[in-house]
Amino acid sequence: MSTEAPPEAAEAAVGRWRRLDRRMLLIRPVLDVVKSLPVLIGTVILGRGNGWEWFGLGVTALTVLVGISHVLTSRYRIADGQVEWTTGLLLRKHRAIPLDRVRTVDVTSEPKHRLFSLSAVRIGTGRHSAGSGASGDQLVLDAVSQAEAHRLRTVLLHRKEVLAEAEAAPPPEQVVAEIDRKWVRYAPFTLSGLAVVGAVFAAVWHFAHQLNIAPENVGPLRDLMDDLANTALWLIVVVAAVALLVVVSLLSVGGYVLSFWNFKLTREPEGTLHVRRGLITTRSVSIEEERLRGVEVKEPLPLRIAGGARLTAIAGGLREGKGGDKGGGLLLPPAPVGRVHEVAAEVLRENFDPATVSLNRHPRRALTRRLTRAVGGVLILAAALFGLAWIGFLPSWMWQVTLGLVPLAALVGWDRYRNLGHAIVGRYLVSRSGSLARATVAIRREGLTGIVVSRSFFQRRAGLITVTAPIAAGSGGYQVADVGESAGLAMAEQAAPGLLTPFLRREAHSA
Repeated sequence: MSTEAPPEAAEAAVGRWRRLDRRMLLIRPVLDVVKSLPVLIGTVILGRGNGWEWFGLGVTALTVLVGISHVLTSRYRIADGQVEWTTGLLLRKHRAIPLDRVRTVDVTSEPKHRLFSLSAVRIGTGRHSAGSGASGDQLVLDAVSQAEAHRLRTVLLHRKEVLAEAEAAPPPEQVVAEIDRKWVRYAPFTLSGLAVVGAVFAAVWHFAHQLNIAPENVGPLRDLMDDLANTALWLIVVVAAVALLVVVSLLSVGGYVLSFWNFKLTREPEGTLHVRRGLITTRSVSIEEERLRGVEVKEPLPLRIAGGARLTAIAGGLREGKGGDKGGGLLLPPAPVGRVHEVAAEVLRENFDPATVSLNRHPRRALTRRLTRAVGGVLILAAALFGLAWIGFLPSWMWQVTLGLVPLAALVGWDRYRNLGHAIVGRYLVSRSGSLARATVAIRREGLTGIVVSRSFFQRRAGLITVTAPIAAGSGGYQVADVGESAGLAMAEQAAPGLLTPFLRREAHSA
């Protein structure tokens, strides 16, 4: 069966108003009741006998009715070069987004959706926009069939109509990368479980504080504190460190499996990179290659020690998420660094690997700056702790331990300099920086929106400058820090030919 509709059928299908899937009516009321449970339970328990329980029931009923109204009144269509969305019974709301502003189509299926083979479609524009139905810069259709989600992704990204009712096979895709179960060994080195432990501890501590519960007065905790009082300090530290390491590792592995299981990166014939991943909540993100501005290879120190890295895309309109993957820009989860290099070269369609190209080293004066900042920061902290210990506010061992970190700080400063470098390779500006969080960035020179040359007072004394390459994607700009003045200006001129020429001539005439 053909995947494309005849022109007249396609026109009718595109312009027709469509509703959210009615199966959402089986899900939305249950979710609304769950969200209203705190109010409902509070009014029933605290307001029993004085009529407040009816207030809680009324609020819950109103919440359910609003949710049902949203499902029944929400409609959308693609017509006249824009995607339109409207909803509301008493208060009507309407939103329209031009198709040329659509940057990404993010398809997510949470357990509530997968129960009925539904999906939520998030249409990203790359700009902040207020209004109901939008989350930041997104238009969200939170209940469509999986076939309709595929149709929307095809229409919005490729401007090509596919009838949702057609039971057609999807177009062939080129597999760029797939998950390997052995990669889960890199999960503990992402330290993502540490954030979970911190969040849980903070929540428990806050809850206990609100209830005026002192941990030392709780039976089991009191017994534990008594036992620890008779235990050597070094043994407590070792046991606590081992226990924390085990918990963080288990949580990190669990998070890795939930987020990245069934991961697959493919390239579609229309020139789109398509990422699918997730075990319980599945997610599908499409990135048009013509909007891809580059890639970034990230190597946090623990992951780098384990020989791993992860790959992210630099593209406009990507939805920023939480956690290590940072949303839709993920092209490869923590994996062997060699595999990450291969995928980076394949994504860029280049014969070179941005993470292994030979980079131009920066002057030795850049090493002095990094050693000064790294060691100086530790010495200032040690001096402050010494002052507090001298007046009896803190124990002396704290400044002594801090002073012992000076060799480690010097090592970090030296490693930051060793990783510093830049190069112009074909169409790309490649730069590398960082130690505790090393990152190698390759951005297309034609995607640069300008060049910013800056230098601080101390950089002027050292003859160094910082060159920033602004780009309408990713973090908005990428720096080449502490490069020699002449080398930096030459690199800037090569990255954006002719842009700095008038200023360089003016400076030469002034001299």
